[in-house]
Amino acid sequence: MRGLIGVMGFVMALAACGSGGGTGAAPAPSSPAVPSTSVSASTPPPTGPDVSGCYHANDGKIFKYDGDMPGIIGGSGSVGVVITYERRGTVCSWRPLFDRLVSRYRVLVYTRSSQSLPEDTAVAMARRLLKERGVERVFLVGGSIGATTSVPAALRLGSKVAGVVALSGQISQETAGRLTVPLLQIGSANDGYGGAGDLAKAHDAATKAPDNELLVIPGESLHASALLASPHAQQVLDTIDAFMARHKG
Repeated sequence: MRGLIGVMGFVMALAACGSGGGTGAAPAPSSPAVPSTSVSASTPPPTGPDVSGCYHANDGKIFKYDGDMPGIIGGSGSVGVVITYERRGTVCSWRPLFDRLVSRYRVLVYTRSSQSLPEDTAVAMARRLLKERGVERVFLVGGSIGATTSVPAALRLGSKVAGVVALSGQISQETAGRLTVPLLQIGSANDGYGGAGDLAKAHDAATKAPDNELLVIPGESLHASALLASPHAQQVLDTIDAFMARHKG
């Protein structure tokens, strides 16, 4: 009997140690949870008309131009923003900027055929946006060739332009010298098109611009909308937002 009691006491002591009770030991791991088989209550993906699959009717007003080329106007306010993407780019890569601005501006993004001239289309889109109820002025935003041609487009639109934002542009010195609206250039130092050298030339030439701001990301070769998907995206978006806030009027 004494032997049986001793064995039982030994087993009970082991059980107490295994439970972690009073010893400081971690509790034994619990069994893994069984995955839920219930149907997700998340909102189903949007259906109906869209722009390149990444803008839908709940993002704004979808329109068509030049036959079947789509665009969208989102947001509200008396100041508009027209975004012209880079060659071989898409509207989807500019979604971070659209989302940042749409709460305070009327933002237009549009697809573009390879045959269309970015300058002509940017002017047409700005004029379209200026016909929207309440829109009085517009910012022209572009990437790469869209940035380069935003300056001559601004010259054609005149006093209706609030400012130009050029990401990785190669703006000619002659054109930059004629600009009389605020200019913000953003690019990365080692970019082959719109790198530090290109940006500096346009910056030095834009002596008539009432605000002539330059942001160069050192040690990078990020081009146009790639800046919006990089570790520098927050700085780029903040810089654009602050520039527009100063000049929206």
